[in-house]
Amino acid sequence: MSGTPVGNHIRRLRFDAGELTQNELAEKVGITRQTVIALEAGKYAPSLELAFRIAHAFERPIGEVFFWEI
Repeated sequence: MSGTPVGNHIRRLRFDAGELTQNELAEKVGITRQTVIALEAGKYAPSLELAFRIAHAFERPIGEVFFWEI
């Protein structure tokens, strides 16, 4: 199991968005590239605000970006 029960599809969404880089996503949502790396690896659960900012950056509902791993 990963470090947090909150999973995400960020890596796939970055690829689907024309291979958006981790740095480009970080700049769009106001975080560091290291935070994007930790999110993608499942080592960090975002705040609710950050989760919404990331979903907005991909123009997707939050439930299409993040999910609960049981």
